[in-house]
Amino acid sequence: MRRQRFWGLFLLPGGIWLLVFFLLPMAVVFGVSVGTVDELGRPLEVFGVPPIVGAHWENWERVLDDDTILRPILRSFAYAGASTLLSLAIAYPVAYTIARYGGRWKALLLILVILPFWVNYLVRTYAWLVLLGDDGFVNGALDLAGLGPYQLTNRGLAVVMGLTYSFLPFMILPIYASIDRIDPRLIEAGKDLYGTAAATFRHVTLPLTQQGILAGCVLNFLPGFGDFITADLLGGPGVFMIGNVIQLQFLGEGEWPYGAVLTFMLIPLLMVVMVWYLRSSARAARQVGRA
Repeated sequence: MRRQRFWGLFLLPGGIWLLVFFLLPMAVVFGVSVGTVDELGRPLEVFGVPPIVGAHWENWERVLDDDTILRPILRSFAYAGASTLLSLAIAYPVAYTIARYGGRWKALLLILVILPFWVNYLVRTYAWLVLLGDDGFVNGALDLAGLGPYQLTNRGLAVVMGLTYSFLPFMILPIYASIDRIDPRLIEAGKDLYGTAAATFRHVTLPLTQQGILAGCVLNFLPGFGDFITADLLGGPGVFMIGNVIQLQFLGEGEWPYGAVLTFMLIPLLMVVMVWYLRSSARAARQVGRA
């Protein structure tokens, strides 16, 4: 018991951090969601959650009755899901090559993977705007090849490409870690049992890297779902995601209570993804333990 209490103290800093910088701000957001605003759109009840009896629940009723919200939510699921799958298709070969054949260059190759994160996120997104613009590099190359130019921005494809680029390292790193932990003797055993390279990968490598794949998918999907900068710069009003709608409520239209309600309504949707990940990760860990 004494040892458990000692190690339990290490949870205290993280718990305090979550309390101060997550739970308390979310309580403020809830206060805004059931509060009112003045003539300038500024919330009147921010730092004190109003009594439940006197709360303005019409803000929540307005969201439930708004049919236009469903489309940005579905679009966010589609864009985040497509970018996650595309990131997985790109990241797995890269992570596998670094882990299995990187040798003494592993550290350098991993630095190159995370190197884009040394540049501001907004600058990286603007770089994609320059690449995909009407007078950008991609359209210039298509024009020289006689295949273009095309309008690449203000489309869903540009948003998916931007999301994929922005969060690709979050997919590469956990997959690399899971591949790097595999005992090479397991792969050799699969080959000794007359398994082909494809069969060995399917029955040995892939199951052992399932947890890394799941972690990478969650780390790509969740921030991609709530992203609004990429859709704002590379997309347009026709491809707005739910993050753009929330941003407009706080910074554009002055509808803070409406934006706060939208923020809270997304939490259960994202919690479903987290619960699925935790259950899938626990199931994969049990399967590896039995193996």
